Amino acid sequence: MSIRIGTTPAKARTGSAPRRRSREKTREELQLAMLRVKNKGLKLSISAVATEAGVSAGLIHNTYPDIAEKIRAQVGRATRQQRDAKAAELTEARAQLKTLRAERDAALADIARLASINETLRQEVATLRAAASGKVVVLPPRGSV
Repeated sequence: MSIRIGTTPAKARTGSAPRRRSREKTREELQLAMLRVKNKGLKLSISAVATEAGVSAGLIHNTYPDIAEKIRAQVGRATRQQRDAKAAELTEARAQLKTLRAERDAALADIARLASINETLRQEVATLRAAASGKVVVLPPRGSV
């Protein structure tokens, strides 16, 4: 192997800056990588496309969010769709919670009313038992003479 003085192979260079990529060229590479991943029958994901294109997944997320969104949409997990679905779920859960709170409040009011009736009946039963045993004389209520 012969090496010319003053030139070094790309891999032999040390301390050099990483090669610069053209944004458009990278975008095209990512789109082609998406097709290659599909054609290979692999599971489509941002990391699979990044690996196929020779870039990091973070680059796709941060620099090419539109491509990341495309990948998510094809997988059926678009961010907007997820957000809208969660918002709909939340609205439905809030409505259900409102209904349940109203039912709970009505049940608590019934319990309070029934507890009052129960206490009144308990006192009447105690009075009637005492009167039936003959140990207590029941006086008529005031003003009923």
